[in-house]
Amino acid sequence: MDRYKDKYRIPTARLQGYVYGVNGCYYVTICTKNHIHYFGEIVKTDNVDTQCIAYLLQKTEIGEIAEKEWLKTVKLRPDMNLLLDEFVVMPNHFHGIICIGDNRYNDAAQCRDAMHCVSTS
Repeated sequence: MDRYKDKYRIPTARLQGYVYGVNGCYYVTICTKNHIHYFGEIVKTDNVDTQCIAYLLQKTEIGEIAEKEWLKTVKLRPDMNLLLDEFVVMPNHFHGIICIGDNRYNDAAQCRDAMHCVSTS
């Protein structure tokens, strides 16, 4: 197995040969360092009306910020032709689907800056 800075690395989950700098929909997962529950905790709730038990995320302030920042993504990058799809904030990670439409940055040959391009390494 490969090592980087004297630590083991897992193989990439990216599809080899796929150019990630082009338009498409991408499933994104972002994890907290050491899997610490910065975003909130799962709490049990009883719904008296339906007699159902449900489990919900009780977000911390950081969890609220994470959700708000995700929702601001389209406004922060109006030139990217973005569409946000489903997402969920969990206690120690975040899942979301983002669709990147045709724009002047997603031609892999034209990719020049980190804000508008996806690393494929």
